Amino acid sequence: MHGSIASIKETPVSDDKQGWPQWPANPFLLAQQATDYWIDACQRSVLFMDVLRQRGDERNHRAEQTAPHVLSFEFEVVLDGRDLARPVNYGLLHIVPPDGVAPDAAKRPFIVFDPRAGHGPGIGGMKQDSEIGVVLKAGHPCYFVGFLPQPVPGQTIEDVCRAEAQFIARVAELHPQADGKPALIGNCQAGWQIMMTSALNPDLVGPLVLAGAPLSYWAGVRGKNPLRYLGGVLGGTWMTSLAGDLGNGIFDGAQLVANFEKMNPSNTLWSKNYNAYSKIDTEAPRFLEFEKWWGNPVLLNAGEMQYIADSLFVGNRLSDAALLDSAGHRIDLRNIKSPIVVFCSWGDDITPPQQALGWVLDLYEDDAALVAGGQTIIYSMHEDIGHLGIFVSASVANKEHEEFTAAMDMIDIMPPGLYEAVFLDKDEEMLQAEIAAGDLAAGDYVMRFERRGLDALRALGGNDVEDERRFATVARVSEINQGLYRTFASPLVKTMVSESSAERQRELHPLRLRYTAFSSKNPLLNGIPAMAAKVRAERRPVAADNIFLQMQEAMSEQIVAALDRYRDLRDHATEQLFLNVYGSPVLQALVGLRTDGGRPRRIGRDIAREAALVAHRAALALKTGEGGVAEAIIRGLLYIYRSPEMSAADERAFATIRQLRLRTSDDKEMSLTHFKEIVRDQYLMLQVDEAAAMRDLPLLLPAEPEARAAALGIVRQVAGATGTLTGDGAARLERVAGMFGPKAPKLAVVRKKKKA
Repeated sequence: MHGSIASIKETPVSDDKQGWPQWPANPFLLAQQATDYWIDACQRSVLFMDVLRQRGDERNHRAEQTAPHVLSFEFEVVLDGRDLARPVNYGLLHIVPPDGVAPDAAKRPFIVFDPRAGHGPGIGGMKQDSEIGVVLKAGHPCYFVGFLPQPVPGQTIEDVCRAEAQFIARVAELHPQADGKPALIGNCQAGWQIMMTSALNPDLVGPLVLAGAPLSYWAGVRGKNPLRYLGGVLGGTWMTSLAGDLGNGIFDGAQLVANFEKMNPSNTLWSKNYNAYSKIDTEAPRFLEFEKWWGNPVLLNAGEMQYIADSLFVGNRLSDAALLDSAGHRIDLRNIKSPIVVFCSWGDDITPPQQALGWVLDLYEDDAALVAGGQTIIYSMHEDIGHLGIFVSASVANKEHEEFTAAMDMIDIMPPGLYEAVFLDKDEEMLQAEIAAGDLAAGDYVMRFERRGLDALRALGGNDVEDERRFATVARVSEINQGLYRTFASPLVKTMVSESSAERQRELHPLRLRYTAFSSKNPLLNGIPAMAAKVRAERRPVAADNIFLQMQEAMSEQIVAALDRYRDLRDHATEQLFLNVYGSPVLQALVGLRTDGGRPRRIGRDIAREAALVAHRAALALKTGEGGVAEAIIRGLLYIYRSPEMSAADERAFATIRQLRLRTSDDKEMSLTHFKEIVRDQYLMLQVDEAAAMRDLPLLLPAEPEARAAALGIVRQVAGATGTLTGDGAARLERVAGMFGPKAPKLAVVRKKKKA
């Protein structure tokens, strides 16, 4: 009998034309496989129910905590936002370095800001391979800004900005020896939050890293990015007001989480749970780890959510510099002086690249305006990682975040302009060069910043004038509906709501109810733990070639495909509804948007800011003959790198110049801050008048031939750190070499006095 069964099992199982597996020809094998699958399916069902019970119990336990989080690092509370003059539910935490990790006091501190977009805090440090882990591994002091589930009554978005400014200032005070201002990492919602904070406090912050952060909410392309149509389909933000009234002044973050889940119904309704069920022996820990964060939505004040919906989601007023704080100060992102790094992904359906980068096109009309504004913007687009993967993926942490962290000092001194970060795998030639010159680029990659123009962002796709008018129509309609709701419906709703009814409504939200129903609070699950223990002791996984297991997988694929088709049809119908309704000339005329003749919207001018920039450039134009050896070296290098053939800055060149330790006029080692100031000024001098800047360069050099030769040696070593120069780059190097040479002429500069 055993021999016959063994021979039967060798019969191959083939698929039919529809992708469904065929039945085995032998009935004995079929019966055996049916029995094996039935036992396995029953055991998996019990184990999956136990996993759901653990998930529910974990959620119930965390709901009872004052400050639940998912940080995997120890921390110390530095500042509690509830103790500030304008209290908020945010706090500044110092991340305690793990054993064997000793941060360098001379390195700039990093602050990771967690997104308050419905979920609880801790996503930036959920794993050891995370943003926090990368910062600590690089030897930087690390801080974390998190929040409590309950908002402080009356707190506003502006209060949070004020608190964040105080947190940043406190970190700077704690690290007076650090070479550089604190670097900020803002994930998702925290990205636009730190941008607002930085715009109001430009002298306070160092480089900003925006990970999956939306700033241009109308941006996107047709056929994709359906979330941007949600405000129009709902008739504006009046439903946000309704939700706040029903919550007795509180907006439930579970509604934001539910919106995210609706984006991908196949994953929400099937794949996430099925993946845990089908791989219950290995997938349970990962499933429970993620649900620990996902299943604990936080609360916002109704006023906070209303501000976000009105000013950002529907109004799109941040990238238009149309927001004012309570003191009347304009929140203009052009005021930010620090470099801005934008990390986004084509696989992100929450914050697509257009929404992560579209604000640059809103703020600056052309490349010259970007450079004249002194702004440095660096972007990197991942090919396929999802929204959450930008923060929690170990592969992303060990590549993009690691490289950005390691290159932060270089990013801080980059000349103004738009750059794309490119990650190059180290080849044999690079490795051999490092052996000869020392390790100029840590890790497995070399980061390059390649110059780009604004046309590179326009090529990503976006709205035409008609689409912009549609979104502007939504904003006007939203204001009308909001006024009608506030005047007629809101007073009535508020009379019918109490704190107990609001709390009961929150507990009955489907997102919370599914955790409560599958927890120890449900007496029907009392026997599950014992059954699960017995199953684990007698576990009999089914063979991978089992026909019924293959049918199960095929059925799962069919369910996913059906739900994906539903999603595509729904999103297409939503888009068409939006385009037709808000593209109506009648509706646009009724809200006053048919009188502009089709002109594209333009950001308002800041005359005072523009005047200050013009005055600064004019002052620099008169200082081309001022400075010393350090200024001469940097100007010479920038002149070489302005060659069209040299369209990229390489971290190896920066590492070389840092190793050479440029010194100040009083023979002290140059700080990064001083180095940054020189780079910015010398770059703008070349930008304003390259001929004059190069004519006066020899005036910066000492008379001694040895000193000039040493300075030229630095220029040659840095310029050649990434390889031999050719073409125009080589010609520029030789011109600089002629100026640094011992026979360089001493040019006298005669300046005419300006008439009063």
